Amino acid sequence: MTISVFDLFKIGLGPSSSHTVGPMLAALQFSSSVPESGVISIRATLYGSLSLTGAGHATDKAVTLGLAGCHPETTQPDQANMLWHTVCQLKELSLPRGCRVGFDPHRDIVFDDHPLPEHPNGMLFEAMAADGQVIASQVYFSVGGGFIVSAEEWDETAAPQEQCATSYPFSSGEQLQQLCEQNSLSIAELVMANECTEGNDKSAVNKRLDAIWLAMESCMQRGYSTSGVLPGGLGVERRAPELYLRWQKENAGKDPLQVMDWVNVCALAVNEENAAGGRVVTSPTNGAAGVIPAVIAFHKQYDRESNSETIRQFLLTAAAIGMLYKKNASISAAEVGCQGEIGVASSMAAAGLAAVWGGSIAQVENAAEIAMEHHLGMTCDPVAGLVQVPCIERNSMGAVKAINAARLAVSGDGRHRVSLDQVIATMYQTGKDMQDRYKETSLGGLAVNVVYC
Repeated sequence: MTISVFDLFKIGLGPSSSHTVGPMLAALQFSSSVPESGVISIRATLYGSLSLTGAGHATDKAVTLGLAGCHPETTQPDQANMLWHTVCQLKELSLPRGCRVGFDPHRDIVFDDHPLPEHPNGMLFEAMAADGQVIASQVYFSVGGGFIVSAEEWDETAAPQEQCATSYPFSSGEQLQQLCEQNSLSIAELVMANECTEGNDKSAVNKRLDAIWLAMESCMQRGYSTSGVLPGGLGVERRAPELYLRWQKENAGKDPLQVMDWVNVCALAVNEENAAGGRVVTSPTNGAAGVIPAVIAFHKQYDRESNSETIRQFLLTAAAIGMLYKKNASISAAEVGCQGEIGVASSMAAAGLAAVWGGSIAQVENAAEIAMEHHLGMTCDPVAGLVQVPCIERNSMGAVKAINAARLAVSGDGRHRVSLDQVIATMYQTGKDMQDRYKETSLGGLAVNVVYC
């Protein structure tokens, strides 16, 4: 399986990559393949975690938008809201090929709490004729980070996969480190070489990396300049604007914790935007989208040597670590708990920061390992099924852990007892052993112990 940097970092709508971005892409893919004639209605069935927390994660809205031809990267939040309300009112929508079909989200989106055997995030789309016969159907799985897999593709994963042509294919941290050392390359240089294999040149890749950082930065700026209560009924007030004003005052003074306040501001700003359904960069998921931008913002604000090139180096290095988790474990909280989201984002951010601080390959790997080691076992238990409590604060905690992990790693010589590969395997095993109620179902943990109205 070959993964691109831009598979891990992609622009989409909040609040969830697995419950919003993935279902929207699946619905779009299905509706684009529906026959042009004979279809009068569409039905979507959401299974498992997509059902249990789908309403709080706007999965019903995402499915509706996807069926209507919307793509998460190009759809604006205001446009999405308008289309959603229109479909709910008219009880019909236009498929991408132009034909109009009956579709009432409140009737034609079915929530089934029982998961499909392959993955907790399953969904079935069906196109019906006038006599009720199913003309076309397709099962998809949203496997985390906005990645989707059809039922047929899922079956194919059991067979050996051929690697796409890349300059330096790798499937483990050990292999990545060996390739870097054998070819005298940094991790960022190796990933750049792989990105350039598919007909891209370095300038084109850099342009896309700059666009990703610009989207992250814009999201942070919107987050700390927008006040109010987040949607969903929990009454959670946005905190980033007030914290940003406090940081500005502290920045002119001598508060030794002003650096931490800046990290908190940036992380909270992104995930408050995400909770409001705004545009964020999946990195590697929406629920953990604030960790990496906050750590890059810390680097840009407080490291004198920061520039466009170091930010690109950060993103490329972080992506390499994310690829390892995606290949060998999971970035889906519905599959392995929040360790697969906040933990992976923190691990990626720690590696990126260690790299721009001049860390060796071994030190970068150590930073990634340290960050994940101290997220092992983290559950996913969103109150009311919303990506708000405890999700928003977890981004600031993940960012702070990443910075400390990088600091610890570059302070050593790179030698460490636990390898990155071992901690990735442990994370995956821990997730598999975790009870389902702690994996994005809102059936355990804070989700049942916090009373909300």
